[in-house]
Amino acid sequence: MNGNKVVLKAILFLILTFSLILAQQADIEELKTGKRFIETRVYSQQENEKLIKLFEGLRVADVSDGMDYVGLPDQGLVDPEISSLWKDVKTMDHHIRGIALTVRYVPAREKRFPDSYENYDQWAGNWYNTLSSETWTQLIDPFSVIMIDDAESEDCGSIGSYNILAWYKKGARGVVTDASSRDTDEIILERVPLYLRETGRGIRPGRNQLESVQCPIVIGGVTVCPGDVVVADGDGVIVVPRKVAKEVAQYAQNVLKNDKNARRSLYQEMDRKLDKTVK
Repeated sequence: MNGNKVVLKAILFLILTFSLILAQQADIEELKTGKRFIETRVYSQQENEKLIKLFEGLRVADVSDGMDYVGLPDQGLVDPEISSLWKDVKTMDHHIRGIALTVRYVPAREKRFPDSYENYDQWAGNWYNTLSSETWTQLIDPFSVIMIDDAESEDCGSIGSYNILAWYKKGARGVVTDASSRDTDEIILERVPLYLRETGRGIRPGRNQLESVQCPIVIGGVTVCPGDVVVADGDGVIVVPRKVAKEVAQYAQNVLKNDKNARRSLYQEMDRKLDKTVK
């Protein structure tokens, strides 16, 4: 009887060992073809709408205070070099409050330019439609903030006056990039909110390639996951992790309320006309 137990234990041990070996081999095969370790969660428009309502009127400073409140001091604050292309402090139309839609472009590794100029238009068209496409625009909804982690080392116009206006037409609330944009005079006239590191001149063909959509990216030193909340204004850009966004917004709204009340009192003491920031 004892002998049978020993045999049974040995068999179970072999089965377990074999299973572990198979699992490790499966993991290795998965790693070989690329594996994502941060899950991308998908949220409904109803969920996004409910969350963004909590952020109505909030400034970057208020949200930063809210991040302190939840135990994330100095987190989510994008490099201040990434700032608004234009500002209108009367309307505050340059402000952004929305949900991150993430896009990543990387420097091109393919042959950069065709052998002859006769083939240029066909070559460039293929680049736009395949290697450096905008297939992700299908995901734009009324709450989207397009977050583009681009090839900073390349002077490539991933953003220009035509496509940014087309994204805006689809419902995007604004665009944030860690790289550049071209056609900036026209974008200012179009009044599409854009936060960028620098102005540019080049175009995408031969310079960058689309690497991923709706995966974690890095913008100005901050990790941005799809579904995170993005707030931007004259102070810069802040990214709020989805899991703490509700608590951050609730605290930030109290900060904003107290600030408005205090400044409104000063305005009244100074016989200063009330503006929209204190009403």
